[in-house]
Amino acid sequence: MSSDDESQSAPPTSDRRGAVREKAIQVQAKQSRARLIRTSAIAVAVAAIVAVTAIVVTMTVGSAASKPLLDPANVTDDGIVVTSVDGTGIADSTGDMGEAGQTAAPSETPVPDASATKAPAVDIRVYVDYLSPGSREFQLANAPQLSAWVTQGAAQLSYYPVAMLTSKSNGTKYSLRASSAAACVATHSPDIFFAFTHALLEQQPDVDTEGLADTELADLAIASGASSPKVVRACIEEEDFAGWAKSATDRALAGIPGTDDVTLTGTPMILVNGTPYVGALDDPAEFSQFVLTIASDSYYKTASPTPTPTP
Repeated sequence: MSSDDESQSAPPTSDRRGAVREKAIQVQAKQSRARLIRTSAIAVAVAAIVAVTAIVVTMTVGSAASKPLLDPANVTDDGIVVTSVDGTGIADSTGDMGEAGQTAAPSETPVPDASATKAPAVDIRVYVDYLSPGSREFQLANAPQLSAWVTQGAAQLSYYPVAMLTSKSNGTKYSLRASSAAACVATHSPDIFFAFTHALLEQQPDVDTEGLADTELADLAIASGASSPKVVRACIEEEDFAGWAKSATDRALAGIPGTDDVTLTGTPMILVNGTPYVGALDDPAEFSQFVLTIASDSYYKTASPTPTPTP
């Protein structure tokens, strides 16, 4: 073959450069499509993650917002009346009260005939924070005579669970949870409320510790004799009345019902016929004398005057 034939069959240099350029354009387009696909896939994945997160957050917030604020049963003006003192193991004959709330006199002293002059039951209200050392001190010192007065019908005893020390348990909100647990017991097993309150205060944790867990609070309620253990446990562990406990505390801080502008300033706050007790918390004799004085005053204020004989 001649050199002229070879030169005719070989593509021109410009054509070869065009072919190379065309191939480069194709490769570049292919790489661009691959990058676009990868970018789209990443964007879709990110969008999916954001969407799932938004759904989870919405469901969580919606669930919390839709949970109703529950009010416990057997509660009046945020107070829980003691209907039974069984289950505490307290056996003490001291603190018997006679007419007009008086401490029982020795056997040789005549006791007024209750059928002739019947004094109304003394109203004793105890605002209690289950983390308050003072609340524990008062309960352990006065539980025997409080039990006796309730048993005799000489006093109406009510506890008002509050949560003033919620921030004093290393973030566990023990004060609030214990008040919620007390409301659970009052609602589902009211007969053991006094026993549970006594047990909570008797086994009170130290301030600035985590306190009892919800499962331990439920165990304590069941050990106190809860008649509906499964229901009580679920109520305590789910903290059904935590919202109520906080609201009840706020109401007490704003003002105590049935008093002359008395507000909750600390725990325990003990009111006898609406009058605050300011004596020693660990002196049952002093508290008994205070109750006697208030009850006697109330009795003579309400007693009907003796008719004047007609000439």
